[in-house]
Amino acid sequence: MLAPTHLPHTAHGRKNKTDDKDALMILDEVRAHVLAGRKLPAVWVPDPQTRDDREAVRLRLEIGAQRTRIKNQIRNLAKRWKLTLPSWFTQSGNWSRRSLAWLRSVAAGEVQQCGQGIRVTLASLIDIYQELSRQLGVLDQAVAKLACTPRYAQAFAKLKLLPGVGTLTAMVFLTELGDLARFANRRQLAAYLGLAPAAYESGERNDRKGHITRQGPSRVRHLLCQAAWAAQRVCSKWKARYEQLKRGSQKRSKIAIVALMRLLAIQMWHTARSQELDKLFDVVGPPETSARARQKGPPHPPYAITSACRG
Repeated sequence: MLAPTHLPHTAHGRKNKTDDKDALMILDEVRAHVLAGRKLPAVWVPDPQTRDDREAVRLRLEIGAQRTRIKNQIRNLAKRWKLTLPSWFTQSGNWSRRSLAWLRSVAAGEVQQCGQGIRVTLASLIDIYQELSRQLGVLDQAVAKLACTPRYAQAFAKLKLLPGVGTLTAMVFLTELGDLARFANRRQLAAYLGLAPAAYESGERNDRKGHITRQGPSRVRHLLCQAAWAAQRVCSKWKARYEQLKRGSQKRSKIAIVALMRLLAIQMWHTARSQELDKLFDVVGPPETSARARQKGPPHPPYAITSACRG
């Protein structure tokens, strides 16, 4: 199977695309391969088991994004109609039972006076939020069960050693990348994840880099961004590296966090393939701390990885 992003394109061809022209372009590539020996830009095809494992993990991400959109709709509804949230209202994460009970009382017209349309809309949004929360619980259990299977258990246990890496981040990384041995070095990994800078070098310019390419699975980049923020919050070495990349300028915070995402992805790749940790696990066993606790920054076990900032 050919990789469409690696086939040659022109500015005119991008705006004038048909199936017939695509077939001719593929024929030209095959002809060049047969007659001139040009290498075909092939794409890695995951096995059926990997594709099956991705289903639950991807749905978990999608349901989480849907619940976030519902939460934002509820907040925007309250802001539009000047409904003042209590000071104890949950600001992030899972809304508490007390916060949901207060929203229910507003929908019933017991706390603040509002129109019928607002109450009906708010009650419906709360029902959707609670149902999505229930589905998230089911999918979290499914992802955790998948992580304990022989196919992922060893690599998953090693990834939990890294600060900021939770259950979902580790499983998204493992299922989306599939065979980690297909990357020869860290540069290939960064290029696959779209974390390598684009190059615009021509004429006398030989060191002009642009934004990251954003190719590859966006799901992995999304989780890497969250994990990078968590890592620099709970680990002093990652925090020091972040401040070094930021150079004291708030404008460089996005550049610094993208650099941390690349470093973290490379560290996860090395860790999941580490044979030294496999031998260590055979002696002392994997850590007992949960992935969620690792994000909150508990003390590292004595055999935790200390070179987290090395890329």
